[in-house]
Amino acid sequence: MGVFERYLTVWVALGILAGVGLGLVAPGLFEFVASLEWAHVNLAVAAFIWVMIYPMMIQIDFAAVKDVGRRPRGLVLTLVVNWLVKPFTMAVLAVLFFEHLFAPWVDPVSASEYIAGMILLGVAPCTAMVFVWSEMTRGDPNYTLVQVSVNDLVMVFAFAPIAAFLLGVTDVTVPWETLLFSVLLYVVLPLSAGVLTRRALLQHGPERLARGIRALKPWSMVGLVATVVLLFGFQAGTLVAQPLVIVMIAVPLILQSYGIFFVSAIGARWLGLPREIAAPACLIGTSNFFELAVAVAISLFGLASGAALATVVGVLVEVPVMLSLVAITNRSRHWFPSLAEAEGSDTGGPRETIAGSRP
Repeated sequence: MGVFERYLTVWVALGILAGVGLGLVAPGLFEFVASLEWAHVNLAVAAFIWVMIYPMMIQIDFAAVKDVGRRPRGLVLTLVVNWLVKPFTMAVLAVLFFEHLFAPWVDPVSASEYIAGMILLGVAPCTAMVFVWSEMTRGDPNYTLVQVSVNDLVMVFAFAPIAAFLLGVTDVTVPWETLLFSVLLYVVLPLSAGVLTRRALLQHGPERLARGIRALKPWSMVGLVATVVLLFGFQAGTLVAQPLVIVMIAVPLILQSYGIFFVSAIGARWLGLPREIAAPACLIGTSNFFELAVAVAISLFGLASGAALATVVGVLVEVPVMLSLVAITNRSRHWFPSLAEAEGSDTGGPRETIAGSRP
């Protein structure tokens, strides 16, 4: 790891401070950048996320993607946690804190809107950033791609019914423009670019591919820090004006993230998943598809609502929390066998890795 990657947490912390400071000093600039959006997807943030994801997409070997079917347990864990556990634990935590623990300090109308926003986050598992977390935990890129793709497919059918059930409403409409545009920006386009780049580099041999990946890898971290600066710059005024509300919303969101992570880790260990598959499987459920959650919150409750604010707080806490979970994942790698060990154990033959993966 280079100096920049080794001290990434420091750079993210500085990015948070820089974003808040710049947002207060030059609010007009951030308002302009925030206005550059289509279908509730901010194009500047999308560009930086694209920079984060593109180097990881080069590592995906389509010839090896077919081997994912040999190990479906990671997909089962992802689907169970994301759709049968996470939405409901988020609803329970939101109600616990805002109808009981924080009730003396929050009026009932605002409390119900905060709860709604947190529920929307709980029903919107991550599409894009999981590629970053998978890379940072040395997850299998081919398996991660399949996990995200299957998750997106389920989201098309499950998001609206689960959100409607938990919110107690019947008119939840999926903003298809946001969903499809996000998948196009964060999965289809960078994946296509990665495939073409990989093919071009491989024409000059595997060494050239390895050098290309190493050269591009730091840009993922640059994109991450730049995204942090923008996100905190957009909300600098809110952070300063409503610090107590931000903290109150953040508490159950943080508890949810750590709780889902440990539930997933226990499930992964019980299923005997190799660490290259267990790591992204645990992290997908803890990260959120915030564009979708924000868009639905605005359409249902309005731009200035507590629900919209709660989804924005989810954006703000996600990167610091996920970095801490990445660190926990890397320090607990010994809990799981490597992919090579799992392959050897399952076949009874020599240990070998799935093509394109990194033991």
